[in-house]
Amino acid sequence: MIPLKKLLSDFLVYLEVERNRSQKTIENYHHYLKRFLLWSKISNPGEITAELVTNYRLYLNRLTTSDGEELKKITQNYHVIAIRSFLKYLSKRDIKSLSAEKIEVGKNPSHEIEFLDGEEVERLLESASGTDLATLRDRAILELLFSAGLRVSELCNINRDQINLERLEFSVRGKGDKLRLVFISNSAKEALKNYLDKRTDIDEAVFIRYSNKKTFEQDSKRLSNRSIQRIVKHYAAKAGIIKDVHPHTLRHSFATDLLSNGADIRSVQTMLGHSSITTTQIYTHITNKQLKGVHEKFHAKKQN
Repeated sequence: MIPLKKLLSDFLVYLEVERNRSQKTIENYHHYLKRFLLWSKISNPGEITAELVTNYRLYLNRLTTSDGEELKKITQNYHVIAIRSFLKYLSKRDIKSLSAEKIEVGKNPSHEIEFLDGEEVERLLESASGTDLATLRDRAILELLFSAGLRVSELCNINRDQINLERLEFSVRGKGDKLRLVFISNSAKEALKNYLDKRTDIDEAVFIRYSNKKTFEQDSKRLSNRSIQRIVKHYAAKAGIIKDVHPHTLRHSFATDLLSNGADIRSVQTMLGHSSITTTQIYTHITNKQLKGVHEKFHAKKQN
């Protein structure tokens, strides 16, 4: 019998090599499955039963984070999805264990996405006004997140040789290592040009960190996802925006801005890099509200 730890290791390799999953996805699956194995204390796949999984889900539902908060339902579901994927992998290898079909994933709670309106976007962008290199970089980050609807990981991975400011477009690698074309506005072009023209280093990354500390390191200073998040939150606070603004908020704002100005949902799906139209449909709440306004204005209007 192959030990579970070895099977887990093989599964992670399978995700990377055969399923072409991103490193972040593989890290998450490793985290979720490692938590399950540590909790269950089992050593072979035959010990995974429906009752065991049910008890684990009960454990997750009662689990609290280090901040004393309950584990979100969507996070609980991610754990279950990881277990199901692992069980499907075991079945593919003809290893006896619980059938993945016997585990149902709970329904995620519906929620409205948060986005910035036009006035809030302008305030956010204008909050990054300055001529020093770090501020020019930050303005370019904000402009590009909103203009192209990028995921934060996509933004971090952009290299200078990818940017074509004349054509106002360039390619990025999104989820599943899929390549897609993104477009930028003239204001984003100007912000990027102002920033890149002032760069004197030879680092290939578009967005790098700046520090007052002198260093002789030759490694890339590429900004991390967390650094971008801190930058966005800093300028949101500076702009006096009380919403919980993060990089994905600007991606949401990009999508809702397109839809509210008449773009069709299939085009928005392509620009966001969504593999399924269902994912893009979370943004239709904005168009639904517009339709409601039209209905109220023109339907069954009382005559005076």
